Amino acid sequence: MHELKRNDLLYPELSFKIVGCAFEVHNALGFGFKESIYQKALSLALTEKGLSFKEQVCFEIKFKEQVLAKRFFDFIIEDKIIVEIKRDDKFSKANIDQTVEYLRTSDLKLAILINFGKEGVVYKRLINPSNN
Repeated sequence: MHELKRNDLLYPELSFKIVGCAFEVHNALGFGFKESIYQKALSLALTEKGLSFKEQVCFEIKFKEQVLAKRFFDFIIEDKIIVEIKRDDKFSKANIDQTVEYLRTSDLKLAILINFGKEGVVYKRLINPSNN
């Protein structure tokens, strides 16, 4: 089995900036707001850092040219990383499954799931299983 080393991380500098923005948001707002508030605040922080991004990006899941479903990602940063935000104390299996589905749908390599919880920001980097 291939062991992932620190220098093998996908987009480490960009990931660091994104997570830093999440901590900035939580430090300023604390816990208890709706996801939409954290999303607006994160959007402002990302803009301030000069990162290019799209919000509420729609991707379609198709089969034989028919659209089966649409998925809306919270953010796509620099056309490289999906960022999905939640507000809870821990990630549920459903949160992780949803984000992995987003990776498969978009064919991007990396997603960061960010949780704005009572104890602070918790994040999880998820790699697209289809790209391994």
